[in-house]
Formats: sequence, structure tokens, C-alpha cells
Amino acid sequence: MLPVVAIVGRPNVGKSTLFNVLTGTRDALVADLPGLTRDRQYGVIRSEKTPCVLVDTGGLVSQAEGIDYLTAKQVLVAIEEASAILFVVSSVDGLTTEDESVAQVLRQSGKPVLLVGNKSEAADPNTALVDFAGLGMGDGVAVSAAHRRGIGALESGLAALLPEPAFREEEEEDDRIRIAILGRPNVGKSTLVNRLLGEDRHLAFDQPGTTRDSISSMVELAGVKYELIDTAGVRRRARIDDAVEKFSVIKALQAMERAHVVVLVVDASEGLTEQDTKLLGHILQQGRALVIALNKWDGLDKDHRDLVMHNLERKLGYVNWATVLPISALKGSGIGKLMKAVQTAWRSATMELPTPELTRVLEKAFHDHQPPMRQGRTAKLRYAHSGGKLPPRIVIHGSRTRTLPEAYRRYLSNTFIRHFKLEGTPVVLEFRDSDNPYKGKKNQLSKRQQEKRKRLKKFTGRRSGRRG
Repeated sequence: MLPVVAIVGRPNVGKSTLFNVLTGTRDALVADLPGLTRDRQYGVIRSEKTPCVLVDTGGLVSQAEGIDYLTAKQVLVAIEEASAILFVVSSVDGLTTEDESVAQVLRQSGKPVLLVGNKSEAADPNTALVDFAGLGMGDGVAVSAAHRRGIGALESGLAALLPEPAFREEEEEDDRIRIAILGRPNVGKSTLVNRLLGEDRHLAFDQPGTTRDSISSMVELAGVKYELIDTAGVRRRARIDDAVEKFSVIKALQAMERAHVVVLVVDASEGLTEQDTKLLGHILQQGRALVIALNKWDGLDKDHRDLVMHNLERKLGYVNWATVLPISALKGSGIGKLMKAVQTAWRSATMELPTPELTRVLEKAFHDHQPPMRQGRTAKLRYAHSGGKLPPRIVIHGSRTRTLPEAYRRYLSNTFIRHFKLEGTPVVLEFRDSDNPYKGKKNQLSKRQQEKRKRLKKFTGRRSGRRG
């Protein structure tokens, strides 16, 4: 299970910029204004050193009132959730009374803390945190989130604070397909799990927030073993009042990390909402296979169904590889097709992709449609090989691959998906520029050419002398 790390500090020290750098996203709003972040923002660090759920928080100020008081409450909840804290300060501003107040709160929490001196691009890393020695938070690390400097040292320091990842042997060795059931509150997640289990094992009630934690259940259907992970409904942060429900986002992210396939349950009568799209963003970030279940389909008339499908086709263009199925968890219709789609997505996500075939597909795609030229030159793509599974990862070697536009990368991804008939899973492409075998040998080659020319001139001179 992924540990939780909270980014804490006073306003305007660069917490959101650091969040975006560590998660590789632009989810947190960034601007040179204090107090811009109010709610907690969640993301996942997929680094091998520090895999964890990262929480961005608003600025913590002493004697907070009004909206600052509500923001401070959110920060305190994030500290309570966390396994470790990144305490961000500004190396430019030096130690302030607000920094001292935040340090006092963190000491009282008893959580392990890593001091991070941000905005240190113009400072000596050895002296950037001298002003903060009196806080008793250790040596800390100096970084510049805006310039992506010192991030490696930060990850190493954070790794020392995090607990060892606990992997259950049965998860690594068993043949179960692990399915995370995600969705907003009251869309029928527990009803769907109960239908699959054949019994009312999970509490299902017509009230949002009935499920409060992630619950795992084992079941075997048609000879296939599954682990079903029912999660708490993820609602908008502005509507979360119950302290227990504040953990729902973290539980959902942790369930995604464990799962092979995510089933996103959507209320068909409401269509795809803003909160559904945010959940989709988390699923895409973690690269999980995906099946979208349109629940409560039986309660819609034909015109309403057509409208729902039309809107979904328009909104889900960026996940056109995902399988969308109408179901009724209460009556059981569409459940068989749903589980077949889950199996197909799992097989696609774990498929072996042979190097020779990957290279042939790449060569044909490049021949049929070459990338646009940049500065009079075009990228060259030489060969491809598999780089991993869940999701399928394809490593493409070539030259000037950084010049490939996003549209061309999508073209290659869709080409691989069509050729290998992958359904329900994204394909992650990694591009690597191959070394130029002639790099650094230009002078050497020119010398050889010069020697060759000298020998040729000498030889031709002798022949002309003989003729004279």
C-alpha cells in the first residue's frame, strides 16, 4: 500500500510547484500569489525511490481566521493522514515567525519531517538552510522546484523517512485479477460488488457515503479468480465534512495502485460529471486498465440513453481505448459482458509484445506517416522493444525523438493498440535517443581524408613526372 506524504509550509514558498514537479503533472494551480491553494490536492509519485501518495496543502498560518482558518483545518487533516512530511521553506526569505509556527505544529504531530529549502537556485546548497538550523529539523535539502534542481537529493532524503513497502507474497504469486471499483458516492459500487459475490456482503443503502473504507473480497466466476476492492465514494472536497470521509481520495488512489483493472462506475442518469473526469485523470496517471460501467441503465428511456452515449463519445475521446458498457447492478443485466471486458482488459495489459513485431509495426507506421520536420530535420525511429506490463510500455529508439509532437505520439500509440488489438488498456511510449556513432570523430575522419588526399596527390604527381 502506498504511503502518504504531505507538503506543508507557510503561504507562497512554492509547495504547489514542488507538487507538480514530483508528480509530473500540472494538477496544482501555480502563481506568484500567497494563499492560492485552499483545498488538498492529491497525486502519486511513481519514482522507484519514493512511490507514494503526495498531498499538496494550502499555506498554514498562525492565528488564522475566515478562509485561512478553513485552510488550516485542511492542512491539519493532511498532516494526520500522512506517513511523512515535506516541510517547505523559502531560502530567499529566510526564517520567519510563520515558519517557526509551522515547525511547532509538525513537532507536535510526531511525524517524520524532511526540511526542504525551496527557491535555492541562487544560493550555495551547503549554506542555503543555515538560517533554519534553529528549527531542529535536521540538515534538510536545498532545491529549486521552478528549475527542477535538487529533486534527486530530495527523493533520497524522503526515501529514508518512508516505511518499507509491504508486498504480500500472495499478491505477487497468485493468479487473481484485482479489480478496483471506483466512482462517486451512491452510484451503486457496493451493489455491483454484492451482485458479483452473489450475496449482500457489503452494505448497500440509498445514501451517499455508506462505504467508508476500501474492502477486499475474493470470488471465482466461471473459473476465473478475482479480488474485488470496493472503495469509498470520492466526492468533491468542498462537500466533505465528515472527518472519516476525508480519507476517501487516498483510499481510492491506494486501491488503484493495487489493482490490475479499474472499473469506474458512473450513474447513467447523470452522465459523466466533473468529479468522474477527475477520477479518470487519476486512473490515467497511474496507467491502469479501465472499464467504464454505466450503472442504472435500466431506468432510462431510449432518448435519454442515446443522449448519454452521444455525450460520452464527445467527452471520452482522450480515452477511446477504454471499454464502456451499460449495466444494472441491481437487476444484474450486463454483468456478464462487464466481466468479459475486465478479462480482456487484463489480458491486453499483460500481453507479451515481441521485439521483432514491435519494430515492424514501428517501421510501417513511420513509412506511412512521417513526423513533421523541425528546423529542417525530422526525427528518425529505428526500433522498438517492450519495457514492461500493466500498462504495456513500449520503448522506441531513434534520433531527435524530443522533437516529436504530441499528436504524432498519439498516432504511434493508437497504431500499436490497433495492431495488437489491445482493449481497455493505455499504451505508454518511452523515447530514447540512440548515441551517434560518429559523434566526436569528425576531426579524426577529416584527418584521414586529408591523408588520403595527400597520398593521392603524391601518387598523381609521380605519374605526371614520369610522363615529362
